[in-house]
Amino acid sequence: MNAVLAPHGANPAFEAPAREDTVAVVLFGTGVVGGAWLRLLNTPAGARLRLVGAANSRWQTTDPDCLADRGLRENLDRGGDRRDDAALLAALDASAAKTKVILDATASDGLAATHAAWLAQGYHVVTANKAAAGGALEVWRALSEGARCRNRRYGDAATVGAGLPVIATLRRLRACGDELLNLEGVFSGSLSWLFSRYDGIVPFSELLRDARERGYSEPDPRADLSGQDVARKLLILARSAGFELEPGDIEVENLVPETLRGLPLQDFMARTHELDAALAARHADAASRGRRLRYLAHLDRDGVARVGLRAVSEDHPTSGLRGTDNLFALTTTRYQTRPLVIQGPGAGADVTAQALLGDILSLSGDGKAIISEYV
Repeated sequence: MNAVLAPHGANPAFEAPAREDTVAVVLFGTGVVGGAWLRLLNTPAGARLRLVGAANSRWQTTDPDCLADRGLRENLDRGGDRRDDAALLAALDASAAKTKVILDATASDGLAATHAAWLAQGYHVVTANKAAAGGALEVWRALSEGARCRNRRYGDAATVGAGLPVIATLRRLRACGDELLNLEGVFSGSLSWLFSRYDGIVPFSELLRDARERGYSEPDPRADLSGQDVARKLLILARSAGFELEPGDIEVENLVPETLRGLPLQDFMARTHELDAALAARHADAASRGRRLRYLAHLDRDGVARVGLRAVSEDHPTSGLRGTDNLFALTTTRYQTRPLVIQGPGAGADVTAQALLGDILSLSGDGKAIISEYV
């Protein structure tokens, strides 16, 4: 089938003739990731999708002309209708499309808390938001139950590794009767960049400021250094492998000293030099033993999970990591001689948006929920 390009300023998700397999989508979050997803919507890959509503934290639109404008993200930044989630869902309900999807491209805990209810109401949910699947176990179970009861899909590929195929691989191996014996890796693009570059000579605080300026870290780097983001990702993977863990079951090493944790961001950034001495000592100790520092997540066959800074040998799978790459090493009953390794960019708006698009496009006619099969 030849792709038909829409005229300038038009969105093919609206200009293309309606098809039987059209997917109606409401987008929550038009920030960096949501904006990248909107760009994909304007490509032939988005031809099956019809955007019926979009919202940022304050404004929204369900107007077809506004939604079809390629400047939608920027227009919403300037204003629109006041945010009203009920109106957005009403627009989705009014669509004639057989498949209706709520896309959460935010990091909002409050929005994630509604995922299970949306599934129970009969919507498919696709998300990059880790707060639900990486939160309390009862929420994970509610996601499973909501998906199972209504035969809906919870698309969560973008929650770990920016869409690297680690969640799907774990679930596929488990479905085939394989058993996870060990999972280890670097799950944070910012921490991967920091520790692959840290040589004990350039102060860690200088690298941290550089990472922040490049956009590799969160605006508040403590979100990365605390280990909580990595812990959430490990929790999602552990549950995908069949371990019913609670957040408190994961041992997490916070690299931020207690004296710096409660400070305003500006004050913290002014005192990042207080991180240097402890990390320099750990680097020197690792180097004296021919090892390198990596911030690792680890899960064993007994469900023991931990996240923290470790000195790894040169033959460790993560030793040669460069840039912002993530790496996941899976040792299973069928991959025991050498682990199954998944490696690649673990951060970035474009790859995350692609994972979101892939989850939407993978919806089958009956919308069978992957998450409900393996929880």
